[in-house]
Amino acid sequence: MVRIKSNNPKLTLKELVTFESKNNVNFPNDYKEFLLEHNGGYPDKSIFKIRGNEEQYESILNVFYGVGDMYDNLQKILIFSDELLDVGFVPIADDSGGNQICIGVSKENFGDLYFWEHELGNENELDNLFFISSSFQLFLHALYD
Repeated sequence: MVRIKSNNPKLTLKELVTFESKNNVNFPNDYKEFLLEHNGGYPDKSIFKIRGNEEQYESILNVFYGVGDMYDNLQKILIFSDELLDVGFVPIADDSGGNQICIGVSKENFGDLYFWEHELGNENELDNLFFISSSFQLFLHALYD
């Protein structure tokens, strides 16, 4: 089981509901539970697999974003990620290269996690997204050293 180290302030349900409403997003329950318990942070196991176009490869998760007054916060990331939100994804973490781990918030991809590789530079943001997991909980359980 992955342990999360977080010094972020505790998030209340009211604050989470306000964040979702303000940003017009609805997070899956397993991710909401994570935010309420940890509010972002650093996993002790951080390697994950990504399904690329022709092969599978790995990356290293850096940090899960939290909600509120902290350096790695979701609100700040959303300001710079409107193109991802437009196609139904919210960045919830990054890897060591600044690529984003995103969670699906639209009907088509609700709860799925994708890796957004920002260096590809494709005009269509969906071409830069690669499947990771069908749920946040499964993603956490799949992280390894």
